[in-house]
Amino acid sequence: MGAIMNTLKTLGHTDAHKAIDTIKTEMLKRGKAAVIAVADTHGELIALLRLDGAPFTSIQIAANKAYTAARERKPSQQIGQSARHAENGFDPAFFGDAKIVGWGGGLPVVLHGAVVGAVGVSGLPEAEDIELAQMGVDAILSQAE
Repeated sequence: MGAIMNTLKTLGHTDAHKAIDTIKTEMLKRGKAAVIAVADTHGELIALLRLDGAPFTSIQIAANKAYTAARERKPSQQIGQSARHAENGFDPAFFGDAKIVGWGGGLPVVLHGAVVGAVGVSGLPEAEDIELAQMGVDAILSQAE
């Protein structure tokens, strides 16, 4: 029997720039600054933008939020909620990967039932990071239709 090849769908740089441009435009309109990261289906970084004035610590956090959402196939905030609400609680470090985070702001991009990448935003209050990340996901999906 011959080998069967798997076809893996993933975000590319055009998708990443669409998300980044959408989020950047909204942040500038609000007069705010943060870091935006877009990762492929494996959680590996495709693109990152730190707006002027965004905290330096948010660079790695945004990348880790996107990584977490892509690798775990769910919003990064759910990792943190599981840690906070589990009967005995657990630290996200128990995932065995120091890049896994539990803060909100990392969202997977799901296309036809498959996670094809993720968007992460860091540097603003958690609810705003999540809101802006969702705008990036929506921008990617709107061009995929």
